[in-house]
Amino acid sequence: MENASSVKEFIFLGLSENQGVQKVYFVMFLFFYMIIVAGNLLIVITVISSQRLNSPMYFFLCYLSFVDICYSSVTAPKMIADFLVENKTISFVGCIAQLFGVHFFGCTEIFILTVMAYDRCIAICRPLHYTTLMTRRVCSWMVIASWVGGFMHSIVQTLLTTQLPFCGPNKIDHYFCDVHPLLQLACTDTYAVGIIVVANSGMITLSCFIILVTSYVVILITLKSQTSEGRYKALSTCGSHITVVILFFGPCTFIYIRPSSNLSEDKSVAVFYTVITPMLNPLIYTLRNEEVKSAMRKLWSRKVGSENGK
Repeated sequence: MENASSVKEFIFLGLSENQGVQKVYFVMFLFFYMIIVAGNLLIVITVISSQRLNSPMYFFLCYLSFVDICYSSVTAPKMIADFLVENKTISFVGCIAQLFGVHFFGCTEIFILTVMAYDRCIAICRPLHYTTLMTRRVCSWMVIASWVGGFMHSIVQTLLTTQLPFCGPNKIDHYFCDVHPLLQLACTDTYAVGIIVVANSGMITLSCFIILVTSYVVILITLKSQTSEGRYKALSTCGSHITVVILFFGPCTFIYIRPSSNLSEDKSVAVFYTVITPMLNPLIYTLRNEEVKSAMRKLWSRKVGSENGK
């Protein structure tokens, strides 16, 4: 059996092999990526600059937006550039680095979304104890734990993949390097590795999803005893988060909680959690949140005012 280093590079088949469609995709995804970076960066700057947005909810939102920028930047620029070239190649080292980045930032986002649900649960169910339970120190440790958890998950996925021998073919039916497409290219039996990969991803996704569902069940039970005004206010703050969770967890669960059987189907679904959800997050959180919109208006007026004063 040949060593894994016998394959020096991989070739992506991409989202489409039609030249006309690729040009349309280039314009479309370049536009999407610009919105991702601009929108999420605006949220990060707004939260950091505004004294009003100093609650744990916005602390976590700031990190979620930062992770979204990093997460999309692992896959989107390469995918966009590949729409303009015929040979969509990536080196073996580059492929493994991309695999690590996708799972690192993706898993970190799952943990941060889970932490945000816990934060909303404490805020609504135990409002009198909220400030003592969710201190800045506690929130910081939760974010650190999310990053460490993402790193540990990614290390496991990456090490399992790099131990496999790759001796050809080297064509990946995807637009980025992921575990399932690489398992199909390995020139050895990958059944055991596949089970470990699915168990690893599935355990994290399922456990976080259970925590999320439990948090919102507790919130809904608590809201029964509140006034209609209090109910509306609580649900409006949770609505944005629930929308993001559905958009991110739905496709992720579909891809990683089962053995892959149809890569063409998988790569279409992957567009949702690598591009669409990071693009929609800023819109979802700003359109439904008056505090964020007000802080953004103040930041913008301050910027315009300083430029006019020059």
